[in-house]
Amino acid sequence: MDCPDENLISIVTPLEIKAASDEKGEVRRSLNEPIGKKRLSDLATGKESILLIVSDYTRAVPNEKIIPPIIDELEKAGCKREDITALVANGLHKPISKNELVQFYGRDLVEEIEFVNHDAEDESQLIKLGMTSFKTEVSVNRLVVESDLVIATGLIEPHFFAGYSGGRKSILPGVSGVESICQNHSFRMINHPLARSGVLNGNPIHEDMVEASRMSGLDYILNVIVDRHGRVAGAFAGDPIEAHRCGVSFLDERVKVEVASKADIVITSNGGYPLDRDLYQAVKGMSTAEAIVKNGGTIIILSECIDGIGRGHETFYELLAEAKSPDDTLERIKREEPIKDQWQAQILARILKTANVIVVTKNIKHSLIEDMHMTPASNIDEALKLALRDAGSDAKIIAVPDGPYIIPCIRREG
Repeated sequence: MDCPDENLISIVTPLEIKAASDEKGEVRRSLNEPIGKKRLSDLATGKESILLIVSDYTRAVPNEKIIPPIIDELEKAGCKREDITALVANGLHKPISKNELVQFYGRDLVEEIEFVNHDAEDESQLIKLGMTSFKTEVSVNRLVVESDLVIATGLIEPHFFAGYSGGRKSILPGVSGVESICQNHSFRMINHPLARSGVLNGNPIHEDMVEASRMSGLDYILNVIVDRHGRVAGAFAGDPIEAHRCGVSFLDERVKVEVASKADIVITSNGGYPLDRDLYQAVKGMSTAEAIVKNGGTIIILSECIDGIGRGHETFYELLAEAKSPDDTLERIKREEPIKDQWQAQILARILKTANVIVVTKNIKHSLIEDMHMTPASNIDEALKLALRDAGSDAKIIAVPDGPYIIPCIRREG
């Protein structure tokens, strides 16, 4: 069953993000023209310990194109590879294995420099730095404080409650302790109306992350923006705040797309691998659809979910499955926080109060999806039949193929 033409009112896609003709050349250009900072080779001169914070396995960061140029720049300053440590910014995700390190960062790199998995629950890894103005008690991996120079790599893309990824997120949540992460992602913070995709100004989660990154002493970032095939389209190096803002400005005008009106049914995805590897991450695609679905409408989310509900995210499942309704989930979080994964469950519960959600996947038992107050489907045809049955044959449909990589906005009249 194809989506009926008479029902489809819009296919929402971002403006084309074109890959650089020379991807590594674009990365080198950013290192040669840093924003708000001296060249990395100048910053690294005389430094004996260099920490390179790298993104975790859920981020489609083209590591093989951005990490070697950084190391080349460090070597210009006389740094040796044995002086460099790579810290994997796992946040609350499970540490990854040696084989996975090779898969995501390349065998040559893993064999040449030391890689360390950040573990937010390992107190021996952490050091306390103080409290932000948002009352977040900041503790970070002690390597951040003990290193002479701290560089973070990352990807800038829309983020469903931090506004945009990249920059300061390498510190919080990337290499922070579990209490810091839970406080930054608290019910109150997630509940703020400006804690939304594409919003930085006035977003308390973003501003709290900025404070934490400053407290930690993050010196320098190299963030990239990629096209739909994962190729580097733009690179932004230098000051962690200024360079990140420049990258956000570049992306903002390409991913924010106006939509004339809300729809009865919104079909979306989680943007493909690696973000669609589990249901936990798929909440991001659902939140994209949330912005443009009518109250009482239906969201259809397509996500492969090769890791099922999510490795190490059992609490996310339990917070929904053990509740009689989404309201019960929200009340439990408010009553019992901090609870691991509560933010993902809170956002999903918020979405479920507005819309029905149909999950299209073959890699999760349908009974588990039903436990979480959603409807399972094995394919898009089945999902469309279910959605049209509830919404009626004249239902209006919007398709958002790129999921969390786009920010649809309802057009304001006048």
